[in-house]
Amino acid sequence: MKVLLVGAGAREHALAWRLAQSPSLTELHAAPGNPGIAALGVCHPVRADDGDGLLGLALTLGTELAIIGPEGPLVAGVADELRRNGIAVFGPSAAAARIEGSKSFAKEVLRAAGVPAAEALSVARPPCVVKADGLAAGKGVFVCRTREELEIALRSVQALGGGMVIEELLEGREVSVFALSDGREVVPVAAAQDFKRIGDGDTGPNTGGMGAYSPVPWLDDLEALTEAVHRPVIEELARRGTPFVGCLFAGLMVTDDGPKVLEFNARFGDPETQVIAPRLQGDLLAVLLQAARGDLSRARLAADGSSAVTVVLASPGYPESSDYAGVAIHGLDAADAQGALVFQGGTAVRDGRVVTMGGRILSVTGTGATVPEARASAYRAVDLVSFEGVRFRRDIAAAVDG
Repeated sequence: MKVLLVGAGAREHALAWRLAQSPSLTELHAAPGNPGIAALGVCHPVRADDGDGLLGLALTLGTELAIIGPEGPLVAGVADELRRNGIAVFGPSAAAARIEGSKSFAKEVLRAAGVPAAEALSVARPPCVVKADGLAAGKGVFVCRTREELEIALRSVQALGGGMVIEELLEGREVSVFALSDGREVVPVAAAQDFKRIGDGDTGPNTGGMGAYSPVPWLDDLEALTEAVHRPVIEELARRGTPFVGCLFAGLMVTDDGPKVLEFNARFGDPETQVIAPRLQGDLLAVLLQAARGDLSRARLAADGSSAVTVVLASPGYPESSDYAGVAIHGLDAADAQGALVFQGGTAVRDGRVVTMGGRILSVTGTGATVPEARASAYRAVDLVSFEGVRFRRDIAAAVDG
């Protein structure tokens, strides 16, 4: 099968690594891809948001399945353009991707579906959560416990342009839960926990994610959770005539009153995919094709009993700036020899060397029988990889016992 993977981040590298293990894969292409993906397939210089360019590339290649990784192209309708021209796509339409593209739309769908969520507030006063209504690359959510934090949040969201949503501040344990859908059926995948803030001890501003681990030992019944949270939303979107085909990612807060939705995303998570992909059993490509063709009725996709931990290596100016280009990266081969998986996110090749090109540069993933074993493996590899100004958290999954 000829596959076109759209995107250029560490999430796409992790997906490419997993797809390359499928017996049904004959050609793997990526647009635009990155140097890590280029070791697994052929990369093409077409931007992920260039619908016309992607369509031309897909038709030229004879693509049998397109997999769209990032949220931006999905919200912009790239999946629609490819589907209109007869290409099977794993990824929702623009109408269905509004579940991520608009926080206010997501609130409306959750209410109609009867799924518990953080309550919207009419007045902004601490404690509360301020969210940009549109896409913000994981940086549009502000937890405000003080008046000063609230004022900073309001200014920051206003600077992004567009609207905002004010919500109650929920207390509990946060978790990311992933499920696949063909527009009707729901197939649980796995759960992970990510670390959003830049600094150790969950300090500093929110980021796109500084690390993650999977499984989540304290989470009980994944299938029951997806039936209670994902299925009603999938059914509500179908009822509206906008069936969701792709990966529906629920960010949940598990409170004393049960799980409540913080947000929905319309794609695989980053950095969560980097810890879920190594744990998946079976042929991921076959299942994604079944979803794209509208029939997951016989599909099963389970994670094995292993654990994985990812530590993100970021540029010195991240998250305020993602413009960090041309700095040589050292130790990739040493980390690979040590058994780690190093998924490239913001990288490029200059004069035969892998260099930085972005904000979140690498996702270093360790695996093991338990989360502590996987964590130790990840940090051993992190200590082998370096580039000038690298910043990362030292406490990813540190409090996890199993």
